[in-house]
Order: sequence, then structure tokens, then C-alpha cells
Amino acid sequence: MKMILRIARAELQTLFYSPIAWLILIIFTIQASMAYCNVLDWQVSSQALAYKLESVSMTIFANHRMGVFTIVQQYLYLYIPLLTMGLMSRELSSGSIKLLYSSPVTNTQIILGKYMSMVFYALLISVILMVFMVFSFFTVPQFDFWGVTAGLIGLFLLICAYAAVGLFMSSLTSYQVVAAIGTLATLTLLNLVGSMWQDVAFVRDIAYWLSMKGRSTEFINGLICSEDVLYFLIVIALFLSLSILRLKAIRQKTPFRIAAGRYVGVALIAVILGYITSRPALMFYHDSTRTNLNTLTPNSQKIVAQMKGDLTVNTYVNILDAYYYLGMPKTELRDMEVFRQYLRFKPEIKMNYIRYYDHANNPRLDKRYPGKSDKERMIEYAKVFKLDTAIFKTPEEIQKIENLKSEGNRFVRTLVRENGEKTFLRVFDDRNVQPSEAEITAAFKRMVMDLPEIGFVTGHGERSATKSKDDDYSVFAQEKTFRYSLINQGFDYSEVSLDKEIPQEISILVMADMKSTLTPEQQANLDSYIARGGNLLIAGEPGRQSVVNPILEKFGVKLMEGTLVRQSANFAPDFIQAIPTKEGSDMIYLIDDMRVDGYITTMPGCAGLTYSKDKGFNVTEMFVSDTTGGTWSETGSAALLDDSAAVIKPSAGDSIMVSIPTVLALDRKVGDKTQKIIISGDADCISNGEISIGRKDVNAANYNFIMGAFYWMSDEEVPIDVRRPTPPDDKISMGVPGIAITRWALMGALPLAMLIFYILIWVRRKGR
Repeated sequence: MKMILRIARAELQTLFYSPIAWLILIIFTIQASMAYCNVLDWQVSSQALAYKLESVSMTIFANHRMGVFTIVQQYLYLYIPLLTMGLMSRELSSGSIKLLYSSPVTNTQIILGKYMSMVFYALLISVILMVFMVFSFFTVPQFDFWGVTAGLIGLFLLICAYAAVGLFMSSLTSYQVVAAIGTLATLTLLNLVGSMWQDVAFVRDIAYWLSMKGRSTEFINGLICSEDVLYFLIVIALFLSLSILRLKAIRQKTPFRIAAGRYVGVALIAVILGYITSRPALMFYHDSTRTNLNTLTPNSQKIVAQMKGDLTVNTYVNILDAYYYLGMPKTELRDMEVFRQYLRFKPEIKMNYIRYYDHANNPRLDKRYPGKSDKERMIEYAKVFKLDTAIFKTPEEIQKIENLKSEGNRFVRTLVRENGEKTFLRVFDDRNVQPSEAEITAAFKRMVMDLPEIGFVTGHGERSATKSKDDDYSVFAQEKTFRYSLINQGFDYSEVSLDKEIPQEISILVMADMKSTLTPEQQANLDSYIARGGNLLIAGEPGRQSVVNPILEKFGVKLMEGTLVRQSANFAPDFIQAIPTKEGSDMIYLIDDMRVDGYITTMPGCAGLTYSKDKGFNVTEMFVSDTTGGTWSETGSAALLDDSAAVIKPSAGDSIMVSIPTVLALDRKVGDKTQKIIISGDADCISNGEISIGRKDVNAANYNFIMGAFYWMSDEEVPIDVRRPTPPDDKISMGVPGIAITRWALMGALPLAMLIFYILIWVRRKGR
């Protein structure tokens, strides 16, 4: 060990007496300082503009676009070749290698000594980055030190891996420039190899594992994974071993055939170890962030823990579907990342990809290949992407495996347990496309426990859960391409007739915009459901008071006569913007999210609600009408607008009120359960048209109201609550003027101090 340290010390003296090491440190400091000051300026300016800051620590260092560590990771590989190019090349070109060979020092000691000098240099770079961490510690209250430290560890390991590659390339040639170019080329190859040969199943896993690109990303995000740690250690050991073998071959004049065999043998051992350590069952994790940002939420962990036995995820990829690209051979491993957090807690999950062709709703494809059959279109795609047409099953073959007609032959997955139980997991027509933790966990939960079933009452002109007209409910009830539809959030649904007793499996009953009264038999069946403690969502409409009020009477609730109207310069008088109340927010976190972020529920044509508390129910006002300008219930023939005065005039007998309840939540104890009922004065607010429309200067989140209502009525079973604790580091104790001082200190004073220190060393050496 003493000999290794002596060699390392000698190498460091040579390195730091030359300008190259100092120049790299100074340039690195300036670049890193620039990145740090830019992201700090962004956060301070946002705070000064009264924007809400979140997880400031990780934003400064790990933001995917501007984070300090993220940016540093992108250009680190440019510095290393300049440092390592002379490690062995200098010895080979000057002939000093012969002195080393004649001295009592082994090949291993030479290589490890040279490498130790690079490890020390990596520590210096880490110390520079730690300056930013320390500065942030004093400027960001509740700084997430350990979460950021994980990123620093990742960058340190990355530099060490780069240095090992550079040392090996330096041992191959006596020309330093050639060594630098070779190192740069090798590092480029290691960054690109992950995207190469991904359509060849035999080498896909190996090439993906070999890739160094993004290996520090999980560290930077605060997650330490054994696979990544061992990857760096294996790569370092591989290139150090190759360097030692190279010196041995030179020293002993080993024939090329034997030397090459040794190189290949070491490389194979490294690949085998890498493959083994990348198996999910052998991987270990540590989430360093304060709020476990990289880990499944506790609710998801509990559900995954209940999933006993094997689980297979079958991914069906239709080459003729718009989302075919998600499951092509080249993107298969990237697509598996969707389940990475679940593999951590259930490593026995098996991923299976089945590719086929069949007709799908893809208008762009129809325009691109008019007149061609589905098979001809598949062949055209296969030519473009250089794929073997044999990997795509025919429509007849896929039908024998899985009937995907009901899914529109879209990109879809099935989760299949070893007992044969199965459920679908879909992608969605939105910006994110892939299912999030909420949708994946809901699919898991569907297989391990009975989930709420919603019954939509029919037979009285109610809004339909299956029809697609603007005023119907198919989008939020069962639209497969809509992320927030009930079936994608863990609910089942069915249509229910009150002509017979409501099935026991129905736990939530929806009665929306009934247009005719119930018969005595139907009323009796409804009363029986209510008596057993069944949950209800009743949505009325203006003009339906005579039909709905007899049902609401037993709850102490009544639809007010007329239609709610308010003065508005931009919208129709009966367009109500319902505001979530504090009481409603305290009950349901999804409603609280609306209130905190300033969102409302739009209700075009709404009846106000009145209530009493003498029917045994606790009553909570969930939404009330906007208080701006006042609201009243217009009982005249219409809400009259005086064009000349541009104000709404209430008819005789109507009085303006500050706010009127539009949605009520009722609850009471029935036996050992709590019965929950939501009553809305508007049925359009959850209709297909209303949840799909956008209006200028109206911040509507009607889907939050839908999800919140059913979350509460399902006893908080679904949708899955995947909230994480709010990170406490939400501000910076620095003003805008402080940024200029920080820039001067980090981008000017710090590099200048390093330059002066180098000049002093240089002058002292010259004096000697």
C-alpha cells in the first residue's frame, strides 16, 4: 500500500505542477458556478414574484433541465481525457516505464498508484461541488442535505469510472493526444451503447447494462441503487484489470493471441457480474430524499405486499396503433421503467411483450397509406424500422391469445396473476400517456380486493354512463382513453334499474337528472338501498325540482325554485363558478387541492340548495356559488338582462345572496358503517361536454370534484391516494440583490483565488 501511495503522490506532484490540472479545475469551477447561479437566480426570482417554491434543495441540484448536478453530469467526460492522457503514455514515450519495470514495483501497484491520483482529483472536484451544497445549506431553510449528497456520490463514482477508462487508453499508446482521443471515443461509445442493438433480444440487456449514460441520474434524484453502485465498481475494476494486463503483456512480451484472450476473459467476467447484479431480485435501494420522492407511496406498498405469487405483465403492441412506438424492440427496456419502482417491492414481476397487427383507430395511418390493407401497412412499417415481419402476430393469432377488440386494438397491458386473475392497464390520450402510480396501483388493487361498484340508475331519462353525447357521463364513467375515468381509477360500474332490488355489490348509486318520478315499487327499492346504508350521488337540474325534491326530502335537502344566476361580463347569467369551501376541503384532499390552487367547478345551469339538519345527517357545504357580484335564484320566466344597464335584474320577490350552496355532502352512521351522500344542484358539471371544455380565464377542475366525490364515497379506497409529504424546503433566505454578490463570489473570487494559489506554487517551484 505504501508503494501505491508513493506512486500516487508522485503523479499528483507532476499533475499539479503543470497548468493543465489547475486550468481544468478553474474552468470546471466557473462552469459549475454559472449553472448554480442560474438555477439559484431562477428560484430567487420566482420567490420574489410570489410563485410557490417546492423542494428547493432537489430543484437546485437535480432539476432535469437546470439542476447543477444534471448539467455537470453532461460535460464531465470532456475533462477526464485531458487528465488521464499522460498517466501511462508519458511513461511509455519518455522511456521511464523501463525504470519502473526495473524497480521492485508490480504492475498492479503501478496502475493502482496512478489511479489513486485520479481518485484524489475526483475528490477535489467533489469538494468544489460541495461548496455549492454548503452555501445552499445556509441559504435554503430545511435544506435536504442527504438527498443532495446522493447526487454528489453519483458524480464522484462517475468521475472515477471515467478515470479508469482513461487510464486504460493511456496504457495502449505512447502518444498522449491519441490516448485523449481514444478515451473520448470510448466514453462516447459507453454513452451510446445503450441505444445500440436494442432490436436484438440476445444482446439487448447486455448493451443496455453497459451504457454509462444517465447512470448518475438516479443518484442525482436522491436514490442510491445497488445496481448503479455495482455498475461503477465493476466498470472501474474492469478497466483497471485491463490496464494491469496491458502492462503485463508489455513487460513479458506476451503474444497478442494470449493477451487478447485475457482481455476477453476479464470483459466476460465483468458482463456476467453486471447481468447478475442487475436482476431485480438482487437489487437494493436507499431513497436519500427527506420525503422518499423516489419510492412508492405507503398505500401502493401495502397493496403490492398483498399481491402474493407471480405476476406477469403482458404488453400488447399493435404496430398499426398510434402508440406503437412505446413497445418496439428498441424501446422495450425503456418502457419497462414504468414498473421500476414496483420491481423494487415485487422483483418477481415478469415482463412479456406481444407484437401484432390489426385494425386500429389511427386516422394518420389511413391518410399515410390509403387503399392498403392492414397487412400491407404492417409490412411498410416493418421495412421502415428494419423489423422482421415474423415478430408480428396476425389478427387471428392475437385473437387466440387475447381478445383486444374491446380495447380498440390499442397499446394495452394485462396484469395476470399465477391463479389466472387478470385486469387491463391502459395508456391514455394525454401529455403523459403512460399510466402513473395511481393507475398502476389501482390495477393491482383490483386483483387483491373487492373494489367499489357504481350503479348508474336508468329508466327515467337519466344521464347515461355509456352514451357519448355532451350531456351524458361516458367519459368520466368508462372512457378507456381518459386517465381519470372511474374504470381506470379502480372502480367498476353497471347500469341499474329501480324496478328490482338494487344488487348488494352496488356500493355507490348515481341518480343524475331524473326526468320522471319514481313508481311506488321503485321508491321502495330506493328506500331499501338507503336504509341499508348505501352511498348516493344525486344530481339535479333547474326545472326538475318536482321530480327530485321528493327524493331529497328524506335527507332534509331541497332544490331551490328557479335557476341560479349572477352578474357576469363574459358569460351567460346562469353560468355558475362554484367555489370549494373550507369545510369541504377539510373532508377531501382533492377538493383541498382545488381550493389551495384557486380552481373551481363550472356549473352551467344550476339550482341552489337549501337544507336542514333535522333528518339525522351531518351536512357539509362542499361548493358554493361565486361571491363576486352576488347570486340569486331567478324564478321568473328567464334571467333578464338589461342591455342598457348591463346588469341582471332579479324578478319580484327574489333577493341577492352572497353565496348559495351548490353541492352538499351528507353523512350518518348506519350500523357499523358511515353512509355518505353527495347532492348537486347541477348535473352538467360532470358531463362529457363540461369536463372536456376550456374557457378563457376560468380555472376549472371538474374532474377533481368527480374524483374527490367518489374517493369520499368509496371510504377513501379509490382513487388511490398517492400523495407524498410536502417537502419543507419551500423558500430561500436570499433576495434578488444577493444573486449579484453570489455570482461575483462564485464565478469571480473563487476561480481567482485558485489561480493565485497556482501562481504561488509555480513561482515557488521555479525558485527551487
